Amino acid sequence: MNNYSSGWDPDQPQPAATGPTPPGNPPAPTWYGSDPTGPQPITPPHGIRFGDQPSWPSNPAAAPGGGPATLTAPPGSRSPRRRLLELAMVGAVSAMLASGCTFAATQDRVAATNTLGTTTGQLPSTTARPVVQADGSAPDWVAVAKTVSPSVVAITISSGSRAVGQGSGVIVDAEGRIITNNHVVTAGSTRSGLSLTVTLDDKRTFDADIVGTDPATDLAVIKLKNAPNDLVPIALGNADELRVGEPVMAVGNPLGLAGTVTTGIVSALNRPVVTESDPSSSLDGARGERVVTNAVQTSAAINPGNSGGALVNASGQLVGINSAIASTQGSSGNIGIGFAIPVNEARSVSEQLIASGKARHAYLGVAPTTVVVQDGASKRAAVGIGRVYPDTPAANAGLRVDDAVIAVDAEAVDTADSLIAQIRERRVNQNVTLTIVRDGKRQEVKVSLAERPTS
Repeated sequence: MNNYSSGWDPDQPQPAATGPTPPGNPPAPTWYGSDPTGPQPITPPHGIRFGDQPSWPSNPAAAPGGGPATLTAPPGSRSPRRRLLELAMVGAVSAMLASGCTFAATQDRVAATNTLGTTTGQLPSTTARPVVQADGSAPDWVAVAKTVSPSVVAITISSGSRAVGQGSGVIVDAEGRIITNNHVVTAGSTRSGLSLTVTLDDKRTFDADIVGTDPATDLAVIKLKNAPNDLVPIALGNADELRVGEPVMAVGNPLGLAGTVTTGIVSALNRPVVTESDPSSSLDGARGERVVTNAVQTSAAINPGNSGGALVNASGQLVGINSAIASTQGSSGNIGIGFAIPVNEARSVSEQLIASGKARHAYLGVAPTTVVVQDGASKRAAVGIGRVYPDTPAANAGLRVDDAVIAVDAEAVDTADSLIAQIRERRVNQNVTLTIVRDGKRQEVKVSLAERPTS
C-alpha cells in the first residue's frame, strides 16, 4: 500500500494551476451548506463549517399556499454559519444534500433489470414491470406514480425519543433491503443509539438495521426488521440510456411529506457534483472526504427530505437516487436544480454493501488540475496531470506529468472533478481508455483501474 505524503490523496485535485482560464467562463462560484440532519455544528475537514438542523414543521402542509414550510433553526439553537468554498466555474449558487437539512456542497461546473438483494450481493429479479406509455410525448404520470410509490419509503432517524433526521429510501428486493443516502442514515452524528424507522407507502412502519454505508459515494443500504411478504421492489433502469430532455419523476419524503411526486426533465448528464463528507458520518470512524458524483441533473423539484428517494423515468424505472440540490445564497428551497446518483453506480455500490458491508473503489493515481491545452489548432479545457504517483494504475499505463486528459471512454472531461467523477463511478479492475493530449497531439492510453488505497 502506498504512502502518499504530497499533501493530498491520489485522484484528489491539486490547487488550480496558474495561467489562462477557458474563454468565456463566468466568475468562480461559491458553494456552501450545513450539516445533514445533525443538530450540532461541526467542523469537517477542509475548514468548511456545517450548520444546525432546521426545525421540522409539525404540520408542513399548513405552509402558505400548501407549499413547503419555511425551514428555520430550532429555538435556542445557534444559527448556521456558512463559510464560502470557491471553485472554478459558473455563477454563485449553493448545493445541498437533499436530506433533513443542508450540507456543505460544491459543484465544479455546475436497461438494467432489478437484481439487487440476497447474501451474495446480487439484487434478485423483481416482478415489477415498466409502465407502458401510450404516448411517449405526454407521459402518463398518474400511472407512473401508482407504480412507483409503493417502492419508495420515508425514513426517520431517532436518538432516544427524539427524531434527529428524515429522508427517503427505495425498496430494491422482497426481503426488505432499501437503498438510501449515507448522510440520511447516519444523520451526521457520532452519537450512539440512533434508530431507524421506515414508513411504507401504505403507512405501515418497521424498524430497520443498517446493512452497510459508503461515505465515499454517500450511499447506504438498510434492511427492514420482520419485513412483510408483500413489498414491492422497484424496477431498475439504466442511467447510461438517459438523454438530456427526457422526462423524469422524483418520489420521496420532502419536509416529511411522504409520497410526494414531482416531475421535470433530465437537465444534464455527467455533471460533476462534490459534497463534503465529514468524519462523523462514517459508522466505522473513517476520515471525511470529498464525495464526487457523476450526477444526473434534473429540474424535478427536490427539497430537504428527498435524499435517498427515487428518480424514475417515464417507464417507472429507477434511474437515480436523489441526493443533492442547488439553491441561491440565502435560500434553502428548490430552484429546479437537483442532482441524483446514477442508478448504475448505486447498484454497484449497494451490491457490494449487501455482500460485505463495504464497497471498493477504483482510482487512477494522479493529482489532477484543471488546465487549458493546445489541442491541434484549438485550445480547450482539460484535466492536467500534476503528479503521477508511483506503483499506481496511472504509472503502470505510462501517464506523465503535464499530460492532459480530455476524455474517459469517449466521455469528455474538462475539470479535475469531472475526471475524478468518471473514475469513481467505475469498478475496480475495470479497463478504461483515456484520451490525452501530449505535446499538442492526441493519443489514447489504456488503463486498468485498481482499488483505491485506504491510507
